[in-house]
Amino acid sequence: MKPLTKLTFLALIVVFTLSSCTTDNIDDKVDAMEMNLVTPVAKTIEVEILELINNHRLSKGLNPLQELNIVKSVAYSHTDYMVDNGEVSHHNFFTRSDYLKSNAGAKKVSENVAYGYTSAESVVRAWIRSEAHKENLEGDFTNFDISAEKNEEGRWYYTNIFIKK
Repeated sequence: MKPLTKLTFLALIVVFTLSSCTTDNIDDKVDAMEMNLVTPVAKTIEVEILELINNHRLSKGLNPLQELNIVKSVAYSHTDYMVDNGEVSHHNFFTRSDYLKSNAGAKKVSENVAYGYTSAESVVRAWIRSEAHKENLEGDFTNFDISAEKNEEGRWYYTNIFIKK
C-alpha cells in the first residue's frame, strides 16, 4: 500500500471510531423525552378507537382498559415522531417502555402502530386481523391510550400503547 493510501485509510478509521462514540445514555434520552411530553385533548377518532378496543375486549370476556394521561403523552410523542419522519415504526420503543415503567408504574408495556386508516373502525379491524396486534388488544393489561395525528397530506398515523400496572 502506498504511504498516502495508508494515511488516508488510517484517517478514515480514526474519523469513524471517534464519530461513533457518544456520551448520551438512556437516562439522558428519557429525561429529554420527559421534558417534551404534552397531553393533547382527545380527538373523536381516538375516543372511538379506545371504545372499540374495550368493546372488543368485553366481547371476549376481558377487562376493559382504563385511559391514562401519561400513556397518551408518550403515545403522542411517538406519533409526532412518525409524522415528522414520514414512516410508521416502533423506533425507540424501549425508551418509551422504560419511561412508562419508571413514571407510570408499568410492569409490562406494548404498542400497536398504524398508518393511513381513515376511521376508528378500519384501524381497529386491521389490528384485530393481525395476530401480533390482536395479542396486544387482548393482552393482560390494565391501562392504555392512543394518539392519532394527521400529516400534511391528511394521512393518519396512530400509536396505541398498552401497559399493565
